[in-house]
Amino acid sequence: MTAVPAVPSDAPPPADTLPIRHVLPGLLDALDRSGTAVLTAPPGTGKTTVVPLALAEAGMRVLVAEPRRLAVRAAARRMGVSYTIRGERHTGADPRVEVVTTGVLLQRLQRDQELAGIDTVILDECHERHLDADTALAFLLDVRATLRPDLRLVAASATADAGRWSGLLGGPVVAASGVAHPVETVWAPPPRPVAPPHGLRVDPALLAHVAGVVRRALAERDGDVLCFLPGVGEIARVAGLLAGLDVDVLQVHGQAPAHVQDAVLAAGAARRVVLATSVAESSLTVPGVRAVVDSGLAREPRTDHARGLGSLTTVRVSKAAAGQRAGRAGREAPGAVYRCWTEAEHERLAEQPRPEIALADLTGFALQAACWGDPDASGLALLDPPPLAAMSAAARTLGALGALDAGGRVTGRGRRMALAGVHPRLARALLDGGPRAAEVVALLSEQLPRDAGDDLVEVWRAARRGGTGFAARWRQETRRLRRTATPRPEASDASGSATGAVSGAASAAVSDDAVAGLVVALAFPERVARRRGGGYLMASGTQALLADGSRLLSAPWLAVAVADRPTGAASARVRQAVAIDEEIARLAHPVTYEDEVEWRVPPGGRRGDVVARTVERLGAIELSATPIEDADVRPALLYGLRTEDVLTWTRQARELRDRLAFCHRALGDPWPPVDDLVALADRWLEPELSRARRRADLERVDVAQALRRLVPWSERLEQAAPERVEVPSGSHVRVDYSGDQPVLAVKLQELFGLRETPRISGVPVLVHLLSPAGRPVAVTADLASFWAKGYGAVRAELRGRYPKHPWPEDPLTAPPTRRTNPRTRS
Repeated sequence: MTAVPAVPSDAPPPADTLPIRHVLPGLLDALDRSGTAVLTAPPGTGKTTVVPLALAEAGMRVLVAEPRRLAVRAAARRMGVSYTIRGERHTGADPRVEVVTTGVLLQRLQRDQELAGIDTVILDECHERHLDADTALAFLLDVRATLRPDLRLVAASATADAGRWSGLLGGPVVAASGVAHPVETVWAPPPRPVAPPHGLRVDPALLAHVAGVVRRALAERDGDVLCFLPGVGEIARVAGLLAGLDVDVLQVHGQAPAHVQDAVLAAGAARRVVLATSVAESSLTVPGVRAVVDSGLAREPRTDHARGLGSLTTVRVSKAAAGQRAGRAGREAPGAVYRCWTEAEHERLAEQPRPEIALADLTGFALQAACWGDPDASGLALLDPPPLAAMSAAARTLGALGALDAGGRVTGRGRRMALAGVHPRLARALLDGGPRAAEVVALLSEQLPRDAGDDLVEVWRAARRGGTGFAARWRQETRRLRRTATPRPEASDASGSATGAVSGAASAAVSDDAVAGLVVALAFPERVARRRGGGYLMASGTQALLADGSRLLSAPWLAVAVADRPTGAASARVRQAVAIDEEIARLAHPVTYEDEVEWRVPPGGRRGDVVARTVERLGAIELSATPIEDADVRPALLYGLRTEDVLTWTRQARELRDRLAFCHRALGDPWPPVDDLVALADRWLEPELSRARRRADLERVDVAQALRRLVPWSERLEQAAPERVEVPSGSHVRVDYSGDQPVLAVKLQELFGLRETPRISGVPVLVHLLSPAGRPVAVTADLASFWAKGYGAVRAELRGRYPKHPWPEDPLTAPPTRRTNPRTRS
């Protein structure tokens, strides 16, 4: 541990000069009466640095929780107190106050639920709705209700929207007014429309415009300029566009080196442009700022629970966040905010940002809740409940990692994973991956440098070479993780026994590729991927693609450490991975054996066939297949019959099917319906199905012969639906049963003398009367009416065209004929 100065050079002004002084008596009174309070105070009022010291002066031991490491360091430095972040602890001059991240607070609560020695906990910036902060507050409320009713809680917010917090804590709202420095709003939208953000992509035209607005703000305003951008990449791009300005350009984000953070938090001699992500909205005080330039964009997490992929996406800021950003311009004096959008667009923004619990991967949250004794989090006091789908996905993941038992209860192994201070997936790899696993887990627990390639082993080797801020943080985190991974006797249980073979393999693995590959595969077993076509198929079933030119493109297997799926993309994009072999893949992911008997259409094909085999799989990846000789293929054949035209339907078969359908419509039982022949397969296709093994066997079936098995034994098909009908000329004319009504298509002259329409099973036949050339000239189901009313017109039209054919005036007395001219008797 190292010491920080007792009185920092940039210490805050005395409490009696800040607006917070007016509410300190009320806050102390609220804590004495209720034990809880919601403190709302705009930025610049002394909420973060004055209140903890004032409570300490009142005799309390105070623990302050901040959402970000950057804010922890800044607050502790300004107060001259201790701070603790993951892997780092500094001791300050005042032992009564300590500042920690909300993640560190969760670790302490899991180790010591009573928080022995702590009188008051302040959760700062709770309006940002970070998941760790929401979880910590729920745990603290549980502690107050069951173990420590004397523990005081303060939820501190930079916004005035505190009603829900007050209801959750059961304490009053104590509100402080802000410094009355006006902030002028300047609407500065791009001169031409820009493309909206898509995934991580931000239109370069917008970034160029933001850089131009920064130049405008420098020209129009005194002091420093604070510019908000969504991410590190956009910060770097705008910094490049500002090259050449006679100002100091500083880039601040969650992974910024300590010396950059110090430079941002201390006033400089030269004018400065501070390019920042959302970390500077409310957690930091940047002195000297008189103008804020706001791009209007932020990053939010998105989780694809079905594929196990997480990513960040660029979104428009909420009105609340825009207000926080604007307030930075008025902390010390009147200022201005330049908003890179229109006033009309501003009115359409969401009022508040979405809470992280509604967006993020909840695996870590679910493990914390399980360790707390509430696996589904139903008993936790949360402002917003966790989504059921996200919790179900988290529980499945934790079960696969050995952190939860079959009943959803946390195992001893799960408790060790929860105390590792990293995502449960990484904790699993840390515990099972062998003595060098901590080095790889340390890489994956930090945001990698922007210029890191997709070969994680090369990133690891670069970190070992040192010389960068990232390398220093990596070494520090590696040391912490090695201490965490050291087994404790009381933490062991049977649930870890299955990993012995894995750990042994990791110990024997000597190459960097083998060690890194096993660690990544253990952490993300569903992302083990095998080369397929131009990409890789992950065990989860998701297709993954490497970037063009990647050094990993020739690898037959990959363990994918970081991947995302761009919005609207069908395939995942590999960010970091390690080349592995099949042996490591099998160690990390369970291999299953499954009998597959199904009707399958091959990729890109249209004709399916029976597949009967035993398949060895690693998730969605097929490793091998062995044919099954004696499989029951009947269900697969029936599926094929139902989904494809497999049978060979000759004209005879189609006509027979139509006749059977007519019989069912006209006569009902016992004639069966034939609209779903597959459902009746056991009645008409049984012998052929019993012998068939594949598509070709079904294609050879004599369908017409098989269909005759559907004729009821007590009936005769030729009587119920004759194939042909004899007409007056003596011809036997085929009947078409394909429509709703039987159709008899016959030359008109062959029906002379037939007064009534023929009937089949009581149904009138629809007669298509044909010309001598075989073309329809009339359609009727009432021959008597046709002879009386329609025949005359047909005769007048056709007798001149067909003079060799008979066209008698009275068709009912004329002899029917198939011939051209009827013979006369001598």
